[in-house]
Amino acid sequence: MTTLAPHPPTPSVLSGRPRYEGANIRTWIGFKHFMYLVEEAVLQWLLDQGHGARALFHEHGLGTEIIDCSVQLPAVLEVDDEVRAEVVAGTGNRLRVQLSVSRDGQDVVVLRGHVTVALVPETDASVHRPAPAAVATWEATGLGAATGLRAELPLPAGADPVSVLTPAGSAAFLWSWRAPYFYCHFSDRVQHSGFVRALEEVVERFLADRGISVGRMLRERAWIPVVSRARVRLAEPAHMEETVHTVFQVDDVLRSMMFSGRMDCYVQRDDRLVLVATASILHGYAISRGPNAGQLARLDPEVCGILTGGHP
Repeated sequence: MTTLAPHPPTPSVLSGRPRYEGANIRTWIGFKHFMYLVEEAVLQWLLDQGHGARALFHEHGLGTEIIDCSVQLPAVLEVDDEVRAEVVAGTGNRLRVQLSVSRDGQDVVVLRGHVTVALVPETDASVHRPAPAAVATWEATGLGAATGLRAELPLPAGADPVSVLTPAGSAAFLWSWRAPYFYCHFSDRVQHSGFVRALEEVVERFLADRGISVGRMLRERAWIPVVSRARVRLAEPAHMEETVHTVFQVDDVLRSMMFSGRMDCYVQRDDRLVLVATASILHGYAISRGPNAGQLARLDPEVCGILTGGHP
């Protein structure tokens, strides 16, 4: 008897528009909303396979969680753009996503990305069954087991997280925030998009702390933030109402045009600081007005020094 090989998962196509919330300067859309569209496309892919997030929770007790999303943004996205999102299965629990728009009759790719998804048992669910065969490779015993990222820092008795995460002489910036329920999934933990929001906010706070706030650079130089690459990964759960200590630091300035930065998020558990998320971002500035509007700005030595060396 001949055994037929299973059909590969069906590609998925979704049409959508970026949210007006993301048009903060002129009509350009910020990177966070690119990643929101990716999340919507992944959820649609699951539905198209017959296993949506709602059914997985209620019928299997599994929470659908994006645990890793890496994107490249080769072109701008604007408010009112109609976005075509295409999702295809990669290897294991990885998906490939592409976002494109139509400009002057031509398809323009605005995002290429890879997304890793995990199905995590939820204590708040009333039913617990194994995942459907089509997505069985996505199931994990817990979020930490799914991500494979584990890092801890010892917190000496009486020490403050600030002294451990931003020691003397460090150019790192620390921002601590309480994990609100509206950043969470399944009555429990901060979801991936919550850390995408944190990445956007910690960069904004870092720039303001260094004296080169978004508002100042916009007023004085007509510069606006632009992101060409970002990646956000979960490590361990950050539970609702925990304090998330978020560290951001610029690693390098590339060709005086872009700067690469890293975000690491920790929560305190007893005498340890446990990594719950990590992210990287490639960031620069675009000129927002005048004949050179839309072009990348060149970072002068003063700005480069502030980014890499601390306060001016």
